[in-house]
Order: sequence, then C-alpha cells, then structure tokens
Amino acid sequence: MKLGVRKPNLTKTLKAKTTGKIKRSVKKAVVPMYGKKGTGLIKDPEKAVYNKVYKKTSFDLLKLLGIRK
Repeated sequence: MKLGVRKPNLTKTLKAKTTGKIKRSVKKAVVPMYGKKGTGLIKDPEKAVYNKVYKKTSFDLLKLLGIRK
C-alpha cells in the first residue's frame, strides 16, 4: 500500500479532462447504476476497499500546492 505523496500521471489527467459530458450522460441513461455512490463496493468489494484505504493514506502533491482541484 502506498503511503505519502502520489505521483502525478499526465496521461490519466488528460484523459479525465477530455472525457466528455455527453459521453457520461449517455452512459448514465443506458446503465442504471452508473455514477451512483457505493456501486463499486457491490461490483468489486476488494478493489473498493483498497481504493478507500489508498485515498486515506496518500495525498496528491499538486492538490496540496493548489495547482489541481
């Protein structure tokens, strides 16, 4: 498990910013549980628990400096 500063990934950051609002709205209309809170725990509980612990034990340096939201 990672502790401390997260390493920024430019590729993933760009992908997240360019994934369109239309694409998300279409997916939300087609898939009934898309975007709902807590569905990760139902689909893949092991990954959901890992992600929750990871987010609590590490931090984003760019967020800390105020560069990223």
